[in-house]
Amino acid sequence: MQAFNPIKAVLFDLDGVLHVGNQVLPGAIETVQQLRQAGIAIRFVTNTSTLSLSALQQKLNALGLNVVPEEVMSAPQATIHYLKQQANPVCKLLLADDVKQDFSCFDQADTAANYVVIGDIGERWSYALLNEVFTCLVNGAQLIAIHKNRFWQTEYGLQMDIGAFVTGLEYASNTKAMLMGKPSAHFFNMAIAAMRLKPHEVLMVGDDIDADIGGAQAAGLHGVLVKTGKYRETYTKLSAVRPDATIDSVAALPALLGLASLQAAQVVNAR
Repeated sequence: MQAFNPIKAVLFDLDGVLHVGNQVLPGAIETVQQLRQAGIAIRFVTNTSTLSLSALQQKLNALGLNVVPEEVMSAPQATIHYLKQQANPVCKLLLADDVKQDFSCFDQADTAANYVVIGDIGERWSYALLNEVFTCLVNGAQLIAIHKNRFWQTEYGLQMDIGAFVTGLEYASNTKAMLMGKPSAHFFNMAIAAMRLKPHEVLMVGDDIDADIGGAQAAGLHGVLVKTGKYRETYTKLSAVRPDATIDSVAALPALLGLASLQAAQVVNAR
């Protein structure tokens, strides 16, 4: 079994790892609590672009995870950080209305944008909208993808994600999207830098073999795959990525890190 110690921080993907929809997964809260008690830093890292940062924090707290603002890092926030470094960005935002609130500091335009930001917009996709974005891109706008996931796990099963739309726009406009969320090394590096740690001291836990595990490993982190959420054995076997470890669920993480035995030893010593 892969030796992970000393691990100083764990990055958790959200959907499919700690919860599905509004249902927290068994052992998720206990695992987070046990890691905190062991002095391991926690970060919740997500590609979701349907919730503003404030709404995301509220959801996690409602699930019982008791997060503080600095523990949450989303792909939209990484996008905002990037745009603030650009000169006079004018944005066309294909984002959920709640997330758009976080982008209110930027000028916006439908056809005269120099940055097109694509996130989750559900059923609002149409041929007309795709053509509108295509026109912006052939006129020189930079395509920014919050993420490029193929699919995601919902309460009703797997659902197609925005990756196919991003890929189609790249092909039609002969451009390459700038990827902000996982598996972007930029995203993982931001999380590591904020904690002032080295990559090998950090472990990523996710249900996406490519975006979560592959992205983390490419950035120098350890990657642990859980068999919940979007995990599918057939898809995993087809991937070139090999996790450092695979566990049935996040509930098995403390034992993998040796925390269960540490806790037992503390109980014995207390006696």
